[in-house]
Amino acid sequence: MKKQILILVAALLLPVAVSAKKKQTQPKTDREVWVDIMYQMAEPVLRNMAEGKLQQVMTLETGGLELSPTWDNRDKKVSYMECFARLMAGLAPWLSLPDDDTAEGLKRKQLREWALKAYANAVDPESPDYLGWRSGGQTLVDAAYLVESLYRGYDALWVPLDDVTKQRYINEIKGLRRYDPPYTNWILFVGMEEAFLMYVGADYDAFRIKMAVSKAEEWYIGDGIYSDGPSFAFDYYNAFVIQPMYTEILEMVAARRPNDTYLVRSKGDNRNGAGKRVEEVRKRMQKYSVILERFISPEGTFPVVGRSIPYRMAVFQPLAQLAWRKQLPKELTNGQVRAGITAVARNMFERANNFNSQGFLTIGFVGNHPNVADWYTNNGSLYMTSLAFLPLGLPADDDFWTAPAEKWTSKKAWEGDDFPKDHKWDINRQILYWE
Repeated sequence: MKKQILILVAALLLPVAVSAKKKQTQPKTDREVWVDIMYQMAEPVLRNMAEGKLQQVMTLETGGLELSPTWDNRDKKVSYMECFARLMAGLAPWLSLPDDDTAEGLKRKQLREWALKAYANAVDPESPDYLGWRSGGQTLVDAAYLVESLYRGYDALWVPLDDVTKQRYINEIKGLRRYDPPYTNWILFVGMEEAFLMYVGADYDAFRIKMAVSKAEEWYIGDGIYSDGPSFAFDYYNAFVIQPMYTEILEMVAARRPNDTYLVRSKGDNRNGAGKRVEEVRKRMQKYSVILERFISPEGTFPVVGRSIPYRMAVFQPLAQLAWRKQLPKELTNGQVRAGITAVARNMFERANNFNSQGFLTIGFVGNHPNVADWYTNNGSLYMTSLAFLPLGLPADDDFWTAPAEKWTSKKAWEGDDFPKDHKWDINRQILYWE
């Protein structure tokens, strides 16, 4: 009788066990894939920096900090601003979502709490994690990503900061005028910093904004692509810097100076120069995003060309930014963009370990291979890869996440499906006029 009861109990429990097993082996959703990657990147950085311990933990001695084999011997303190600022530039939209009790929501809330403490430590001279605001010209680069994060997450990340911390940021950003940018995409970094000062109501240097938008416009070469300075380089700096920052500088100017055409104006145009210009600049980014989407191979890879390739998925920042802002061109659907980027993310982060023993990103591409690093690269630089994950700033029930997955363009083409032909977009260069 006892044996029969045990058999009966086992039979009753079997469906539950099978159901639990099925639940455990159910594949992750695309959003879960993105969340897990972002949390793995962010947790060691923000947890330590919130406690004022990032620079203690992420050192050459502990194995947390890694430098390019061709490192140019600049101040290593720049690494920590690179790490924090670039991470937050991609993370800010996700942290701006409202709290909820889901597993994702609890992770997001914890990261936001850490981030707010880390932002305060970054400008507190008494904190061990006070960043290297005076560590040389490289500071221009990563201060721009830091203020970009505060612009992208303005209500969730800037507004809650106390007045002392806000004033410290304003003072540190103004202090960056001690450095002059080289005649390259760096001009946009100083434009971003000054435009942010305008955006928060502080004193700003109008000339630096004018120079940024003037030179970006001068360097537009057509069909959605800019050169990096006077000469063209076939790399991904249109994605890493130029397209997103040019657009956001114009957005900030248009938001705070809607009736003033002095900063950004086209010849013969008496309307808001920045507001009109941002529409054209966004069209260029849409065309460039069409190109980027076609770069995703049927297998979910992309061409490994140009410098700074250890920035990994930052290649897709313009595509991600347009998806997050609900501004994708008509040529691209949410389903194909999400599926394409997810395929790349799986190939890059599930096929190899991209993290070192301390949990920080390691120099490489798919895995650890420092030989691909440039002379300015440390593993703090690599957190620019977070920029591909901007659509996490859309809620889970947004069409970007709920739309059925679709084949992206190259997958359609190489699998024999019909696909749209590509063509040149006629987006003219603006003629600038300064009063």
